[in-house]
Amino acid sequence: MTIKPIVAACFLAVVPALAQAQDDPAKTEAWTPVPAVVATPEGAAPSDAVVLFDGTDLSAWEGEQGGDAPWAVADGAFTVVPGSKGIRTKRRFCDIQLHVEWRSPAEVEGFEGQNRGNSGIFLQEVYELQVLDSHDNPTYPNGQAASIYKQAIPLVNASRAPGVWQAYDILWKAPRFSEGGGLVSPARITVLHNGVLVQDDTVLSGKTEYIGAPSYPPHGCAPIYLQDHDSRVSFRNIWVREL
Repeated sequence: MTIKPIVAACFLAVVPALAQAQDDPAKTEAWTPVPAVVATPEGAAPSDAVVLFDGTDLSAWEGEQGGDAPWAVADGAFTVVPGSKGIRTKRRFCDIQLHVEWRSPAEVEGFEGQNRGNSGIFLQEVYELQVLDSHDNPTYPNGQAASIYKQAIPLVNASRAPGVWQAYDILWKAPRFSEGGGLVSPARITVLHNGVLVQDDTVLSGKTEYIGAPSYPPHGCAPIYLQDHDSRVSFRNIWVREL
């Protein structure tokens, strides 16, 4: 009978210690891993980015059929030379964060629909994010600016007037394939157009097709490709972060 008061006293002494441990904020503090420092200077690419165009030359790019990129560089930007075919990065990419600024021609007289300021940014060469002058320019919505061409309509039309610089900020998750070539997980994309969310973790049905349904042929990392669609679209400040 004399043991019970001793046990009770010990229990009462332990309870405050347990309560203190449960209330300790350090129990939920994670000190590792420590994120790497990335400098983000105003108006410039992040310090860990690969700069694909710095306003001076197209040394990071090549022509669609090889050789030097044939587009015109001037005043810190480069412009499509109609009829010269597209250009692509020399480097190959899979999962990325991509920043691209673009400008459709200011002169629009005589041009409408898909014939006005048309180009395209192709992730891994085969998945197109549409570039188009979609300011007061009706066309099929899954072909307007910021659409995943012929697949996904943008949430809103955030287009600026022709001749004004615009920006895409893109998060790209590449598709995954099994060793046998089967699709394990589809491509996904999030896009901000001029700071406005227009594609929200959109799942792609396959590579871009002008006619017919999209599909997924197996592939690996691939270049970023810019399209020549016979319009003098300009580009500047292009950088990419590999994720």
